[in-house]
Amino acid sequence: MTTTQQTMDTLEAIEARRSVKQYDPNFEMPQADVEKLLDLARLSPTSFNMQNWRFVLVEDKEERQQVKEAAWHQAQVTEASLLLVLCADLKAAEKDPARYWKNAPAEVQETMAPMIKNSYKDKPELQRDEAMRSIGIASQTLMLAAKAMGYDSCPMVGFDPLKVAKIINLPEDHVIGMLLVIGKALAPAKPRGGQLSSEEVIIRNRF
Repeated sequence: MTTTQQTMDTLEAIEARRSVKQYDPNFEMPQADVEKLLDLARLSPTSFNMQNWRFVLVEDKEERQQVKEAAWHQAQVTEASLLLVLCADLKAAEKDPARYWKNAPAEVQETMAPMIKNSYKDKPELQRDEAMRSIGIASQTLMLAAKAMGYDSCPMVGFDPLKVAKIINLPEDHVIGMLLVIGKALAPAKPRGGQLSSEEVIIRNRF
C-alpha cells in the first residue's frame, strides 16, 4: 500500500502497530512514500515550535552496514527499507528562534524569540529533556504514519550511540535519541508479551 491508496484509520493503526524485526530486504519503498513519511514527521509538535528534531536518513549501504555493526548486528538495520537516526539539536533555542514564528504577527515574533532563548539558556538538562521529548513524539508520528500506509516499523535503542554518532558525523550540540527502521514485514511481530492492567497504569488525580 502506498500513499496513493486508502490508508488505515488512526485508531486501527494504533492498535495494529507493533515492533517488527523481520523485513523484506528486496522491497524498495516508493520515493513518494518516503517523502510523505518525512513530511508527516515534520508536523510533530515541539515546545515553542522549535522543531528541534533532526531526521538522519541513512541511505548509503556501507554506512548502514556500519550502523548494523554498532547495533549489535541486528538484521533489521540493513533489511528494512528505511533506517532513520532520530536526533535533536540541543541548542535549537539559540539559533535564530524568530524563524520558528516567521508567519506569526510581528508582535508575537518579538515576544516569542526572547522567551525561547531565556527558557533554555544555561539549562543543559532541560535542553536534553526537551530533545528527548521531541524525538519521542516524532518517532510515534512516524510509526503510526508508517502503519497507516501499510508498512511496519521498529524503534531501537540497542546500539552504541558514540559509534553511530561518528558514522553520521553528529554535531557536538546534537544528541541521538533512537534508531527507527521502517519497511515491509516478512513476518509479523510476536504476540504481545502482556499488558499491565489499567488499574496499575492509570492514576486518577494523584498517586
